Amino acid sequence: MSSSAKGAKRYEWATFEGIWNRELTLFKRYWLSTTSSSVIQPVIYLLAFGLGVGTLVTEVGGIPYVEFVGTGSVATAVLFASAFPGMFNTYVRRVFQRTYDALLAAPVTVDELALAEGSWIAAKAGFYGSFPLVVTMFFGLTPTWGMLLVPFVGFLTGLGFAFFGMWVSAIIKTIDETTYVTSIVLTPLFLVAGTFFPISNLPSGLQVAAHFNPLYHCVELVRDACFGWEWPADLYHVLFLAGFALITWFVAVRRLRARLVD
Repeated sequence: MSSSAKGAKRYEWATFEGIWNRELTLFKRYWLSTTSSSVIQPVIYLLAFGLGVGTLVTEVGGIPYVEFVGTGSVATAVLFASAFPGMFNTYVRRVFQRTYDALLAAPVTVDELALAEGSWIAAKAGFYGSFPLVVTMFFGLTPTWGMLLVPFVGFLTGLGFAFFGMWVSAIIKTIDETTYVTSIVLTPLFLVAGTFFPISNLPSGLQVAAHFNPLYHCVELVRDACFGWEWPADLYHVLFLAGFALITWFVAVRRLRARLVD
């Protein structure tokens, strides 16, 4: 099949069903290690900051500090569960396992492949992102109906970071280069997202920059889901995350197509 045909945009449910079934089969085999790596670290941050710093800082904006960190840790869990699989899994399957070559030998396009893989990663991220909330409930967080939307917030955020990771995996030359992305990009993002302290405490320049951080918008949506919605600000947060996912999907597909087809 020609590269133009392979790169053509075409979406069929059978393709998504097949790729998701494959991912589900793998998940059943490796769910314990995958879940541990995606859940334990954010929960550790929650306990370390919420209970440790919480002895020094009782409230932030009228919210008990452990609940402030607990709701913010959702974004950290989503990040770990989406960006890292997007980078590592995509690179391994493209370079070492040649999984994508096999999939593209079937009537599957790069667009379908990226969307199916990204949506699977995002679905897991939405699920894993809820764990810090559950842990925080044991420290006083009151359950609300709005919390039922938190997995969907995690899905939307995770979709953008899954595509971001896939784009990174297609531009790096070796898998070791992911450490640069983790140190220079991902770590600052979750530190300056309002997770552990309000961004109002930052210098004015960093406050402005924080509004371009997708994790900040995730944190704001999660907190509003737990403590009360704020419109139209929350609509703006949703639109920002949707735009982030759309942009990262476009660059990921374009770069993967260049790697896999052209």
